[in-house]
Amino acid sequence: MNKFDVIIVGAGPAGIFTALEMIKSGTEKKIAIVEKGVSIEKRNCPKVKTKKCVNCKPYCHITTGFSGAGAFSDGKLSLSYEVGGDLPNLIGSDFAQEMINYTDQIYLDFGADTKIEGVDNGEKVKDIRKRAIQSGLKLVDCPIRHLGTESAQVIYNKIEDYLVENGVEIHFGQVCKDIIVDNGTCTGVLVADARKEEEVQTLYSDNIVVATGRKGADWLEKMCEVHNIEHQSGTVDIGVRVEVRNEIMEDVNNVLYESKLIGYPLPFKNKVRTFCQNPGGFVSQENYDNNLAVVNGHSYKKLKSQNTNLAILCSHNFSEPFNQPIEYAKKVGELVNMLGNGQILVQRFGDILDGKRTWQKELDRSNVKPTLPDAIAGDITSAMPYRTMVNIINFIKAVDTVVPGFASTETLLYSPEIKFYSNRIKMDEKFNTNIKNLYCLGDSSGWTRGLMMASVMGVLMGRELDKK
Repeated sequence: MNKFDVIIVGAGPAGIFTALEMIKSGTEKKIAIVEKGVSIEKRNCPKVKTKKCVNCKPYCHITTGFSGAGAFSDGKLSLSYEVGGDLPNLIGSDFAQEMINYTDQIYLDFGADTKIEGVDNGEKVKDIRKRAIQSGLKLVDCPIRHLGTESAQVIYNKIEDYLVENGVEIHFGQVCKDIIVDNGTCTGVLVADARKEEEVQTLYSDNIVVATGRKGADWLEKMCEVHNIEHQSGTVDIGVRVEVRNEIMEDVNNVLYESKLIGYPLPFKNKVRTFCQNPGGFVSQENYDNNLAVVNGHSYKKLKSQNTNLAILCSHNFSEPFNQPIEYAKKVGELVNMLGNGQILVQRFGDILDGKRTWQKELDRSNVKPTLPDAIAGDITSAMPYRTMVNIINFIKAVDTVVPGFASTETLLYSPEIKFYSNRIKMDEKFNTNIKNLYCLGDSSGWTRGLMMASVMGVLMGRELDKK
């Protein structure tokens, strides 16, 4: 049978929690999830053995498969409505916080660590906030539940088993080629084998939920253009992954675990922020379609390095006539990749200020040893946009007031770090789009950023679909 009550495209947190909430409520609806990658127990990055990215085809196992890209980075759940995107603007801040608390309990039920990072340090947090204010930055102290990369895989494996045991059909290795829209109503999807995309079949449903994550943001943008799904260009984030010794970040790591700092540095006053801080973590590489290599960070519960890494992201907003922010970000990433011969570039902050590239021999004698061993020493400033680079440099100098030593000569900057969630789907608080029976969730919708808020959006979607 190719007919379902609900078809979910993408098995990331938004799609998973849509199905999970429906099952928890006792639904009798027939649910199918279409996922390009494999089940979580089969997701495996060969870099553990090869020590070098081999650019897996037809997709990267770090970004694709059950639980999506987020769970294979560091598995952090942000427990405040102030963090994780703009969903509170759609559903209300108080309700968003209520749903975060509800969704957090689901993670606990499936085995998440009960410890919450970044609480019970009031006076120490005040001191960090004071220094942030002095440097023109805003500190958002958000409670964090750290799953850990390896523990997140265990938790999502339990969720996967639960869904399958309760009748959810998960079509692994299937890529969604197109959605079917007839007279303003979505009636199904066209899917194909991820390895043999010419073999297309049609799946029909009364409700289509697109939850393709950051990796599928550009695909969803194309769907919007083809099928006249109402949307608007949003923000695209371009930046770097910074790595320093744990000793530099020790106070902040112990007090907050993850310090979320926001600034608007001169001269451009664009929004610049820290994101995804990994104490004792590891810098990692992710591969997107068309061989685009981007940098990210992992943090394990047990395995620790001597370094802390975090992203510094600069927000780019475009106005008419330009309306392709995702393509713009890709071009920046491709240019950086070109300089690194297809690999991630790394440069010392001091060399950036001195106007010179970094050489491998300089990294070899540095106090900060790269945790991404196959990163190529070079010059990221030759590829990054001037505006972006100036924003990042001035932001790092401001953070140095909060965290002395952050702007040291040996601080490492990896590039490119890009977040693809610029396309914003227009919808109401029930997630209805202008196309009947079509719903768009999670990071690809432009409304969420991160595991928790995407999961919340899925829970709410599940409740709405169960009523139909």
